[in-house]
Amino acid sequence: MQESLTRDARLALDLALTIRHDGHGGVADDLTAPAGLTAWVRSHPDAVPDAAAFVADAASLTDVRDLRAAVRALFARAVRPGEPSPADAARLLPAPEAVARLNAAAARTPTVPVLHWPEDAEPVVRREAFDGADQLTATLAHAAIAFLASPDRQRLRACHAPRCVRYFLKEHPRQEWCKSSCGNRARVARHHERHRRTA
Repeated sequence: MQESLTRDARLALDLALTIRHDGHGGVADDLTAPAGLTAWVRSHPDAVPDAAAFVADAASLTDVRDLRAAVRALFARAVRPGEPSPADAARLLPAPEAVARLNAAAARTPTVPVLHWPEDAEPVVRREAFDGADQLTATLAHAAIAFLASPDRQRLRACHAPRCVRYFLKEHPRQEWCKSSCGNRARVARHHERHRRTA
């Protein structure tokens, strides 16, 4: 079940799902303005460093939107031979460009060796990240890389219910849609299509 997802998998999926069905037949984007990114980051306090204090600006919004485009392109690649999300089908980044963009974003957080030497233990050196403006993008990129390299990637699917643009992790062999309401819409659409053809 999705509650058992790693923090990285959940964060990568949540980033991709900032593009969603708007409930009226269109596609909504939760990241159209800095305020949307600020709200999204603050809703992830366990996964994003200093989420409570984060305030997005135009540059961070652009960086995260560019990263999201790469993540969604790589999700589309991961679900092959299945079709990508309809929101992505006409505007996918080429896979090599998406990989390069993801790796460049992940590299934005440089690390430094930091010595830890408690009184009663041997010294230990850990790699720790600098804090900085690029930390959010790097954190999201690291999460996407970890997810795409994990076994969970094999369960990734695009929901093809009418009007849905979500990606989801398949929880059982017969699961075809991201949620039951999408399954209901798909069945109703098939029913109407059958009756239209026979009429």
